Amino acid sequence: MSLDAVGWSGQRQAEFGAHAADGLIPGRVVSEHRSHFRVATDAGEFSAVMTGRLRNAAVQRSDLAGVGDFVALRPAQGDGNATIEDVLRRHSALVRKASGEQRPQLLVANVDIVFIVTAPDGDFNLPRIERLLALVRDSGAVPVIILNKAELADDLAGIIKEIAEFAPGVAVHAISARSGDGISDIERYFAGNQTVGLIGSSGVGKSTLTNKLTGYSEQATQEIRAHDSRGRHTTTHRQLFIRPQGGAVIDMPGMRGLELWKSADNVEVDFDDIETLASGCRFRNCRHGAEPGCAVRAAVERGDIEATRVASYLSSAHERG
Repeated sequence: MSLDAVGWSGQRQAEFGAHAADGLIPGRVVSEHRSHFRVATDAGEFSAVMTGRLRNAAVQRSDLAGVGDFVALRPAQGDGNATIEDVLRRHSALVRKASGEQRPQLLVANVDIVFIVTAPDGDFNLPRIERLLALVRDSGAVPVIILNKAELADDLAGIIKEIAEFAPGVAVHAISARSGDGISDIERYFAGNQTVGLIGSSGVGKSTLTNKLTGYSEQATQEIRAHDSRGRHTTTHRQLFIRPQGGAVIDMPGMRGLELWKSADNVEVDFDDIETLASGCRFRNCRHGAEPGCAVRAAVERGDIEATRVASYLSSAHERG
């Protein structure tokens, strides 16, 4: 394969010049394991470990190599592993707050587009979509909402309209990964060998969609349960899949919960309309509940803003204390 097929560019090659002079080669991390990484290069895929120097230089764990990173690799000598000598500049990074810890956790790096995958069954949850949108917007990637299992919707047009009104300006596609309906409409996001990440809850069909987009069945899937129309997702770690036709897909395990890193900044960016309304409340410390003179609650009652957006805003504000 060629790294060009997964987003390597002339600009990246120019930035890599000093590393090349040191005998290193470029690669891209396709998977991360407890003891090693798998790295794709022009010469094939190799097992690699990070150098102690690189680990010691990292300010925090999210600075270390992760899935999607372009790296400077020293080829293996003899029977040993190749070594990751440097992590190249990222143009995007999905970062969340690590569960139970006050530190950032890198999910994936260098994604161009993120498919926020949902389904019109028990998974459908607008506040969850809102939080995933905040995560993607903060990463530097472009969000696209994918409504999978479209055949299960009783009112497909109504659901699409609801999503479009909730997330104005964000592209929405209704598809069926299992049957292939609508897949051709989202192929365009791989133009120019772009990388697309898939994010969403367990069971919405991300593995099935990965298999459909790559043309092979490397991701294990399980049958849909009859009682609630949901699949049982089997992805256990993040992995980058190189498409034969160019571009890459990064599948991520379903997330039961999501805490945004630097969530205060995200609230200012993603809820600026609510922040503006809140400045008009009678009391400066208004909680937008039962307080008199609440401008936010009045806007909800007038129908100027969705109650679900306010609920999502209040949830984010509570998390940041």
